Amino acid sequence: MPDSNPPGIKDRINTWLLKLLPQHLMAAGMYRLMRAETPWLKDQLIRRLSRRYAIDINEAANPDPSAYPSFNAFFTRALRPDARPVASNAIVSPADGRVSQIGTIAGETLIQAKAHDFSLTALLAGDRENADAFRNGLWTTIYLSPRDYHRVHLPYAGRLTSMVFVPGELFSVSEATAQLVPGLFARNERVICYFDTDLGPMAVILVGAIFVGSMETVWHGEVRAGRG
Repeated sequence: MPDSNPPGIKDRINTWLLKLLPQHLMAAGMYRLMRAETPWLKDQLIRRLSRRYAIDINEAANPDPSAYPSFNAFFTRALRPDARPVASNAIVSPADGRVSQIGTIAGETLIQAKAHDFSLTALLAGDRENADAFRNGLWTTIYLSPRDYHRVHLPYAGRLTSMVFVPGELFSVSEATAQLVPGLFARNERVICYFDTDLGPMAVILVGAIFVGSMETVWHGEVRAGRG
């Protein structure tokens, strides 16, 4: 992977603040705001995000921003069936984001960012049995920015065998924060989904962030820590 841009002073200040501020309380407040259905409020939030991140609403299954009942509904919007063609009989990208790291697991060591490694066992919340199944396997990290389509699909056909919610911190998962917070992906809240496939075991791990403190799966529904 090419070298990442080094974090700037603003990135360092933001990361320092996140170490001090009540991350989960902030996430709980954002959870309520993002699900508010007051028309003028949710429309204003949608307009501001779309303008700031140059979101192409024409890719959405419903291109009318005002039709979404809340900002969260817009944030997790479905796309048109032809917006992202999927190759057949191939391993595909599970998410509409940027590949930040990709490679082969060196024993049980994964690369988080330049000069930052982290442990496969730590990522899997101390589950050594499952970690053994993925040693020296293939992996990739995909970063979803606010402009991206926020749904995750299977990269390869498989059968769900188990799902584990791991409580933790809620740092930003941006490229800069990945360079500043050791073990970031093994520290943040995450949902680990294990699958059996024709190619062997597969894990899809959904990692939370400062204002993304809940996730939802088609087999379980919403997954989040029990906070108000």
